[in-house]
Amino acid sequence: MRISAFLLPLLLLAAKGAEPLSLPIWPNGIPGLENARSESEKTTPHKNERVGDYIRVSQVHDPSITVYLPEKAKSSGAGIIVLPGGGFRFLSIDLEGTEIADWLNSIGIAAFVLKYRLPKDDGSSYTFDDTVADAHQALRLVRSRASEWGVDSGRIGMMGFSASGETVGKASVTFDYGDPVASDPLGRFSSRPDFQILVYGGYIYEGPLPENVPPAFLLVAHDDGKKPSIAIDVYSKHLEAGASAELHIFRRGGHAYGMRSLGFPVNSWNSTLKDWMTDLGVLPQ
Repeated sequence: MRISAFLLPLLLLAAKGAEPLSLPIWPNGIPGLENARSESEKTTPHKNERVGDYIRVSQVHDPSITVYLPEKAKSSGAGIIVLPGGGFRFLSIDLEGTEIADWLNSIGIAAFVLKYRLPKDDGSSYTFDDTVADAHQALRLVRSRASEWGVDSGRIGMMGFSASGETVGKASVTFDYGDPVASDPLGRFSSRPDFQILVYGGYIYEGPLPENVPPAFLLVAHDDGKKPSIAIDVYSKHLEAGASAELHIFRRGGHAYGMRSLGFPVNSWNSTLKDWMTDLGVLPQ
């Protein structure tokens, strides 16, 4: 069979695997756009003796999601917005982003890696509230296209690492259910995560939690500075409010390891998370 010159590049692209889809989350205008700078997004390799090399992304001015879908035969219908950490100065885009997406896809979960605005990047004029707004908007976008991506709009959670765990924590208590007459079509969708996953990070709540806080999974190592105390506080607030939460404190592990192995029991946390999601009904039994 003869293959036309037009079809051959398409077939080669399919064989290699197409690049994942990336989409801006604010297609109708970014709030605080006047604070944006004209510089391009920056990608920098970083060497780390403890966890190995990884990639940092900074200078994010046009927040976006990159879509990673599981094989159709494996798909559970669940989805997770993944926010890489980095102290609000950069995004650990592979360590706490694409590598997490690969694992989620392997267990049938669609992953959406979010590049959000960074309040502590050099010269940044963004705020923590801008970061939270990006998380909410990413969730609205995914909900708006859930059927297209094979996702159940009632089984979409958020996962954050370290600083982005703070973002997910706050996003989980400041959500709204959408405005049916919003001028921005995305504003008509709920920004409430159906569940929250806080990995070595969490928002320090002032006062009691509001009603209908999403179920929370919290993970931290005992030797991770003040992070265990924060995790205990977050868990306690959920307990006081009668909200669902599960807390795991491992003896060793330190900070910022993603899913890479350090040779400690903490590195089994993804298996523990899978069990929690199954028990919660996010994944099938």
